[in-house]
Amino acid sequence: MMEFPTYLFSFTLLVSALLVGMLSIYIGTTIRELTKSVVLTMWCATIWGFFYGLELISHTLPLKILFLDLQYIGISFISSFWVLFAIHYTSYKSKKFNLILVALFTIPVVTLILVLTSPYQHFFYESISIVQEDNFTNLVLVKAPWYYVQVAYSYASFMLGLIILWRRFRHSNPLYKTQTKQIILAGSIPIVFNMLYQSGIYRPFDTIDLTPFSFLLSFGIVGLSIARHNLFNIKPIAQNKIIEALTRGVLVLNAKSEIVDYNSEMKSFLDDSTQMITGAFGPDLFSNHSEIQKLMLSSGEKNIGYELETIGKKKNIQVEKIDLKEEQRTIGTIFLFEDTTEQIEINKKLKFQAEELQSLNNLKDKYFSIISHDLKGPVYGIKELIHLTNTGLVSQEEFMEMLPEVSRNMEQVAMLLDNLLAWSSSQLKGGETVNTQEFDIHKVLIQQKGILERVAAEKQLDITIDDQAKSLVNGDKNMIELVIRNLINNAIKFSSNGSIISLTTVDEQDYVKICIEDNGKGI
Repeated sequence: MMEFPTYLFSFTLLVSALLVGMLSIYIGTTIRELTKSVVLTMWCATIWGFFYGLELISHTLPLKILFLDLQYIGISFISSFWVLFAIHYTSYKSKKFNLILVALFTIPVVTLILVLTSPYQHFFYESISIVQEDNFTNLVLVKAPWYYVQVAYSYASFMLGLIILWRRFRHSNPLYKTQTKQIILAGSIPIVFNMLYQSGIYRPFDTIDLTPFSFLLSFGIVGLSIARHNLFNIKPIAQNKIIEALTRGVLVLNAKSEIVDYNSEMKSFLDDSTQMITGAFGPDLFSNHSEIQKLMLSSGEKNIGYELETIGKKKNIQVEKIDLKEEQRTIGTIFLFEDTTEQIEINKKLKFQAEELQSLNNLKDKYFSIISHDLKGPVYGIKELIHLTNTGLVSQEEFMEMLPEVSRNMEQVAMLLDNLLAWSSSQLKGGETVNTQEFDIHKVLIQQKGILERVAAEKQLDITIDDQAKSLVNGDKNMIELVIRNLINNAIKFSSNGSIISLTTVDEQDYVKICIEDNGKGI
């Protein structure tokens, strides 16, 4: 009676192991977004089941020990990869992840070394012998202390993986709950079988361990679900990667307004981020902002703004509400938090710049209007005078009498053109710029006096210079010359015949004050 089940179990194990192994290869190569740790877990189950099947049908002690040793490549690491899968699946993040990896794989590595090296194998098994029972050979293992360390580690690791999965998704929406329950069930069944076998409570076949069967069955079902029904096509891994990549804060609440999920950016939008705990009541996070609590608990508004003060700095926060519906029933809500402080400041600057630009355009239009008027008068006057002279309506004597007045008008036009060219040059260079240099201000006054002295002589004006201040100054020489020339020209224009125009320089602390004074009408 023993021989038939043994070969039947062996055949079933070998076939199941090969099928699960091929399925894991298919999944690993076709479903790229799937975390590789689930594939490695399936491979560990494959190795365990395959070599256990070979052990069952072997008849010699060395061959059975060889297949037993090879089983531990899968047995040692299956629980470690299970925890690693749970960590990846739930997108758990930790700065000490490398230490976690060391803790996960230290005991399995030690176990494999002890099992595979003859000098140290007695730490795992005190003795290994073979017993013959009705044409069936079975290993008799006397277990050493490290065997129990490995068993305890495996149980603890599987429980840890189950806890990670359950705690992460116990408040999630129905899609993730169903998916996670399938995975938890797949990890729980083999451990239950192994506990029953190890304790001797349930052994339907006295000498056969059903744990490899249960692992292959469980992960075979999960593998088929992945391959056929795309179990992971909307994975929490992808979900978490997306929300973590967002620059906006994301807060997900279920129908009871309990926190289901959030990203790390969300903490920057809270007065107290320590209250951000999965399963907590969402509105409690905003005890100082009744408008946000109202938004969370009502079904009316979809957008709202509030101010948040952190480290003495105020932030303008905009909140957008998105309802999650399933068959016309609201199953949860997503809240998107965005810091609009910088955008508001940019909008203010843009508005100010637009107003400033409009003002400059208005000023430019005014300048062109004045320039057009001031240029037209003298130019059209000269044109008309030349026309009248050519037609004989104005005699040569009359033309010569008018020539001084024409000369004065042309001086004004030349001055206007100088100003216009200076302004145009500054605009072409990208706006008004100041080219600072050191120069002699007294020489500038003398130079500008020389340029305008002939015009002043026509009105019998005397231009005097009283240079009391220091001569060397720093400034934009071209602009200073333009300003002084315009001021002297205005003084000449509005001064009475025979009067004096006085140019003076006076020291005033770190500056030199230039005064141009006339006795004419005006300001």
